[in-house]
Order: sequence, then C-alpha cells, then structure tokens
Amino acid sequence: MPGATKIILVRHAESNVTVSQIVGGELTCTGLSELGLRQAARLRDRLRDEGAAADALLSSPLPRARETAEILAPVLGRPIGFVPDLEEHRPGEADGCPFVDFPDRFGMFDFRAEPDRPFAPGGETLREFHERVVTRLQRIEADHNGSTVVAVCHGGVIDAAFRHYLSIGIAAPFDLWTLNTSLTEFVIPEVGARVQLRRYNDAAHLTGLPAKTVQAKTVK
Repeated sequence: MPGATKIILVRHAESNVTVSQIVGGELTCTGLSELGLRQAARLRDRLRDEGAAADALLSSPLPRARETAEILAPVLGRPIGFVPDLEEHRPGEADGCPFVDFPDRFGMFDFRAEPDRPFAPGGETLREFHERVVTRLQRIEADHNGSTVVAVCHGGVIDAAFRHYLSIGIAAPFDLWTLNTSLTEFVIPEVGARVQLRRYNDAAHLTGLPAKTVQAKTVK
C-alpha cells in the first residue's frame, strides 16, 4: 500500500513585476528581484539544513517561479518538471499593465462576485483559472500517489488549492496573504481520505529579511 501523498506548495520569491507594480504574465515577467533571490536562497538553505526530500519537483514556467525552482533544485535533487497549469491567473491583454492604470483600461470588478468575467480581454475567468488548477492538483495526486511533491507556484494557485481541499468554493469571501517562498503543505493519508492541512505560510527562513523591496520615490 502506498504511503501518504504530500503536496508542498511554494509561492515563488519576490518578483520584478511586483516591485514594479505591473501585472506580470508570460509576456512581461522577468524573474526575481534582488530580494527575491535572497528569499529563495534562504529557503534553499533551510531545506538543506532540514534534510528535506522530494520525489518530484514541479514548477510553473513563469520566470519568477522557474528561477525560484532552479535555486531549490540542487538541494531537492530532482529535475524540474514545468507545468503550465501551475501558472498564475492568466491576464490576457492586461499583461504588463501598471496596477495604477488597470481600472481605467479594463475596469475594476469583484472577481468572486463575477467568476465568469475574464480578468481582461483574452484572459481567464476566475472559474476557468480555478478549474485549471484543481484539475492539475487531482492529476498530481493520481500521478504521485504515496509520494512527496514540491510545486513552486503562485499565490492564486495556493488560494485555489485552499478552496478546493477545504471545500470552500471560489466565491467564499476571504483573501489569503501568502508570503513569498512560504510553504503550504497538504497531506492525503490514503486515497479517499480527508485531506490534512499541515501548514500554511511557513516562512520562518525569512526572519531578518525586509518584508518587501521598497522603490525609491522619484523627485520631480
């Protein structure tokens, strides 16, 4: 009989697009900030010191997740399997849009109240995003039954995992504040058993680092 299936979700380290305050999709994500590189290195060192092991290492192919996974891979000793279904909510024409310009260009709306409205033209709806992530999680469970899987992904993916595993639904009115490089762990003791949430937002390795990169204000 296979043992428990462990799915450990790692939110990517701080990204350049977050520092620049722009919507970062596949066209404009340029990877990790200087602080993000330090965050990922801290997590790598923690995993090494704890003797962490994984049977599989998966990652979103977006640069901010890919670079995080590449930093962790030598410690985990596994090749990275890039999985597009682990990407963040796909923004369509909003890719690269500054946050401050988004309301004027695409209009602000409540994603949870309108789950079938695209993020922007050409982008995903919240329902499409949620279904994509849940379908992939179910496939990971089936493909890696009894194994430990580390998946480097995004805040939205972790939110979708919570709503799926805790049977909360996409419209439940709450928001998660998932820290960069934090660990979220779900355990399935056996096929058909209740899922256990073992930890969320475990970011003890970030102690002493700045919470985020603060951009210097331009003096006009």
